[in-house]
Amino acid sequence: MKPQLREFIFEELIFVAEADSFSDDDNLLEAGLDSMGIMRLIMFIEEEFKVSLPDDEIDPDNVESFNALEKWITQHKS
Repeated sequence: MKPQLREFIFEELIFVAEADSFSDDDNLLEAGLDSMGIMRLIMFIEEEFKVSLPDDEIDPDNVESFNALEKWITQHKS
């Protein structure tokens, strides 16, 4: 799951000079993930992982890192 997320985020949403050194706990919001990027990311996640993420859970805590994203996605996978 994280490899697909990393590829999409670093190719489509934010530029990080050293993507390989960006840890799973590093803050994506501080790295440049903005509200439009979050919406694109959610659409990608829902299509890629066949999961529905509730709008009322779109919150910085759920999208701030790869670990947070993985936890949020896993909670909604059936």
